[in-house]
Amino acid sequence: MANSKYEYVKKFERENYLLPDTYVVIRVDGKGFHKFSKFYNFDKPNDLKALEVMNTAAYNLMNQFGDIVMAYGDSDEYSFLLKRSSEVYQRREAKWVSLFASSFTAYYLMEFSKQFDLQSKMVPIFDARAVVYPNPQVVQDYFRWRQVDCHINNLYNTTFWKLVESGMTNQEAENRLIGTLSADKNELLFKMGINYNNEPEIFKKGTIFVREPREDKKRKQVVNKYHIDLIKDDFWHSREGLLQ
Repeated sequence: MANSKYEYVKKFERENYLLPDTYVVIRVDGKGFHKFSKFYNFDKPNDLKALEVMNTAAYNLMNQFGDIVMAYGDSDEYSFLLKRSSEVYQRREAKWVSLFASSFTAYYLMEFSKQFDLQSKMVPIFDARAVVYPNPQVVQDYFRWRQVDCHINNLYNTTFWKLVESGMTNQEAENRLIGTLSADKNELLFKMGINYNNEPEIFKKGTIFVREPREDKKRKQVVNKYHIDLIKDDFWHSREGLLQ
């Protein structure tokens, strides 16, 4: 490209390079999804079809970026773990964040339009952030934190909407749940005929994608989907190569 007198403006550009040899998690979040879900009348407390739209978008993103080794998602967010040695785009933070947000939005939009009557006045938007973590223990605790958050939110929402279904207003249900513990919510649900333990695992535990060796050896790796506990050590001990 020919030089010009205007190229001096490039001096104002600055790059932030994420620390080398660290684990990077990029979390994608829906923007304004409370209004979005209300507009499209998502089922409460969980809309399985909408969750699978999220899962499809995450799966497609993992296939686009081979350096993603694991992803965890629930509700309107997804966290993607890149392998520690990744040098994609020279670890430029702005590049990763912008590409993950735009790619996830594009994949979500394509799948959403297949499942819902997409309206131009209410379209999905996602933002993203990148965080570096120094060691496997912190990475594990990050994903434990996200799954615990999924459980807490889902238990609350399941109880809240069951109370509304029983005849309470939204405000009355909110007031009834103030100060309640998990055991209290489980008891309330049980009195209304719901055993929380029997709720679908995808609602209680979210969705996990892991890039793993394929058993038949026809391909080196495959992306597997789970709705299991990653808080206990079993998940991590059985996948020792995940955080190499």
